[in-house]
Amino acid sequence: MKQVSYRLADLAARFGGRVLGNADTTVSQVSTLDSAQAGHLTFLASGKYRAQLAATRAGAIIVGVADADATQIPRIVCDNPYAYFAKVSAFLNPVPQAVPGIHPSAVIGDGAQLDPSAHIAAYVVIGAGASIGAGSVIMEGCSIGAGVTIGVNARLYPRVVVYHDCVLGNRLIAHSGVVIGADGFGIAMDEGRWLKIPQIGRVVIGDDVEIGANTTIDRGALDDTVIEDGVKLDNQIQVAHNVRIGAHTAIAGCVGIAGSTTIGRYCRIGGSAGILGHLQIADYVEISSFTLIGKSIREPGSYTGIYPFSKNDEWRKNASHLRHLDALADKIKLLQQEIEALRRKD
Repeated sequence: MKQVSYRLADLAARFGGRVLGNADTTVSQVSTLDSAQAGHLTFLASGKYRAQLAATRAGAIIVGVADADATQIPRIVCDNPYAYFAKVSAFLNPVPQAVPGIHPSAVIGDGAQLDPSAHIAAYVVIGAGASIGAGSVIMEGCSIGAGVTIGVNARLYPRVVVYHDCVLGNRLIAHSGVVIGADGFGIAMDEGRWLKIPQIGRVVIGDDVEIGANTTIDRGALDDTVIEDGVKLDNQIQVAHNVRIGAHTAIAGCVGIAGSTTIGRYCRIGGSAGILGHLQIADYVEISSFTLIGKSIREPGSYTGIYPFSKNDEWRKNASHLRHLDALADKIKLLQQEIEALRRKD
């Protein structure tokens, strides 16, 4: 598809910002500082990349107020260059429009309600009593269980699976391999054998949520698992039963969240972090990558629990010392007591 070009003046009129340099400069695509060419719009979101300005071949650039005079390239000056770039990129690269209708190979259960403007692709299975909202796109091979509700303008990429009775909000994006509503890990030991605990809750997802490829969200054991509005989940995340994730929280790939934990609003959780079950995480908490959270976090702020890497032999020595920290602490306590006794004697 041929890219349409827009003047910087047109973009500023649509998204705000102030144009410096030639406002009639046209751009048709976004790019990085390194790879941009004529006709591309790039951005400078951090001062640490300022040295790359001299070498960029971009036709125009988005900069913050502090960098307004850092280059003579035609530019749009705004308060948040990265967010501005995101808006322009979405404008220049719209999601392809799907044609309304139901593919002949799709299987539709009794009583399912599909808005006429929805797109149901090949080999989709939709269970009895399910509801698909206006403008939603259900791509090839998706399986939608009985009684599922999907809002308007949702987009499910190929082979998404949604189990029975789950509720998915408006403008949901679920990438390939997502599984919503599988049974949580509920088992009870009885006379040497595990008994399965039926998982009778649902998954309830708010509006404007995006779920990355192969992420799994388990249904609740009794109450619902809840993902609030605006949550962004990366690829390969595990959300266990009865977890609640607050609005506008963003979670990077490979994070594991154990059952019945509540995560607040506007949290940011780095890749491969682990959060144990039955914890409470406050609003506006930032958790660094690979951090293990073993107790509740009651106050906003940034939390890190990463053991720094080092050469293998050094790491082994340090790990050996760590095993003896408790004994070392006892020795230090005894030494402190002896020092205090000597001071009293003096």
